[in-house]
Amino acid sequence: MNGARQCGKVQRRTFLSDCGMGFTGLALGATLYRDGVAKPVELETGVGTPHFPVRAKSVIWFFMMGGTSHLESFDPKPALNRYAGRSLDESPLKEIITDSPYYRKNVRDFAGVLRDLYPRVYPLQIGYRKRGESGIEVSDWWPHLSECIDDMAVVRSMWTTDNDHAAQLQFHTGRHIFDGFYPSIGSWVHYGLGSLNDNLPQFVTLGSGPGICCGGPGAHDGSYLGPAHSAVPMNASAREAFAYGQPGVKQSPAERRGKRRLLRELNQLAGVEYPEDDQMRARIRAYELAFRMQSEVPKVVDLTGESQRTLDLYGLNNKATAGVGRMSLLARRLVEHGVRFVQIYHDGWDAHSKLKQNHTTQIEQVDRPIAGLLKDLKLRGMLDETLVVWGTEFGRTPGAERSDGRDHHPYGFSVWLAGGGIRGGTVAGATDELGFHAVEDRHYVTDLHATVLHQLGLDSRRLEIPGHKRLEIDFGRPIREIIA
Repeated sequence: MNGARQCGKVQRRTFLSDCGMGFTGLALGATLYRDGVAKPVELETGVGTPHFPVRAKSVIWFFMMGGTSHLESFDPKPALNRYAGRSLDESPLKEIITDSPYYRKNVRDFAGVLRDLYPRVYPLQIGYRKRGESGIEVSDWWPHLSECIDDMAVVRSMWTTDNDHAAQLQFHTGRHIFDGFYPSIGSWVHYGLGSLNDNLPQFVTLGSGPGICCGGPGAHDGSYLGPAHSAVPMNASAREAFAYGQPGVKQSPAERRGKRRLLRELNQLAGVEYPEDDQMRARIRAYELAFRMQSEVPKVVDLTGESQRTLDLYGLNNKATAGVGRMSLLARRLVEHGVRFVQIYHDGWDAHSKLKQNHTTQIEQVDRPIAGLLKDLKLRGMLDETLVVWGTEFGRTPGAERSDGRDHHPYGFSVWLAGGGIRGGTVAGATDELGFHAVEDRHYVTDLHATVLHQLGLDSRRLEIPGHKRLEIDFGRPIREIIA
């Protein structure tokens, strides 16, 4: 064995490291345990059996950055047309606001502020009607997703506390940006369940995520769980989907294997000397994963084997839908090959003015591709074990801003889920007559997290990390009414 000796004996940490082949041994142990070959061991990766029966194996998480209007999407309010153009005092809006728990507990002059900023009720900018056998009302801007409504559960009573775009961070971590940075929902899934395929990253992001003003990579970061549980960004449009995911063109396979062996040996030596270095451990795993990915990733991102019907289903034949279509199709292929959590970002929904123009364009880009994904998963028999989540940082105000737009609105908005043991064709919660406040079965964003974890077989309360105390609101509670 290698390593320093004291009184003719091997140092304890050197012995343990050599016996387990360093972190490579830990990774192997985790793999054998997952496959039922080895006994469970306590690993920093959090790999373990689920806490209760699993309904979903993977998650595809769509996030609309900027704030999609719930009123012109999945919670249309005809009263907005009835009171259109009326002032605050001439509509139920004043009474709704002043009766809200937020107003009574926090902002005594909230109605006055709103009267100054949004003096008139803004009507719906698109029609709506009941869809599917379930008869759930959806706006006419979503013709393709409307066809899938009987597979979807719409939650109309979401709320959060950040009225600015740092809500992008809060939606994914449950914490306000002033609280600091905490693990994202994808990182908790990665920590709790580990890998389904050791040749691919288990937490992947597609699309450009939040800017620094809005939490930056904190929306998909491992925080105190460690960098090994942060997401790996993927470029859906590039030949090299992952940074450094392709070998050098002049390197032979034998040369790559030799470099990998040398790098592993050096990493193991470093692991012995610096056993508490989280960043180093993450780098070791990243190097090992990168090598394995060089053979696996090209197969996953190669769409040449997909039928023309499938490409058309996702909208890859249309300039407006091709971008989100490719990300959605790649998401299906990633979970098909064992990726646990795919997080897809789509930006541009911040409609302070020209809401009709903005949402017409934005929804056209995402409606067909996301509906195509749901239909494709169902056709392939994958929807039962793949949980699809669609969310946005907040909704938009019932009152008009700049005469033809809506402002940020965290007091009541909508998300939806499909597949993975979710009861389709259902609606949970409700907002008031004008869509201002979540008034029935209100759900903070961590309730959505708890629902996702529950369907994956995880109890958020049992994912505790010593030394990191969590608040009661961090855990959330599963939204039982939408679980089949």
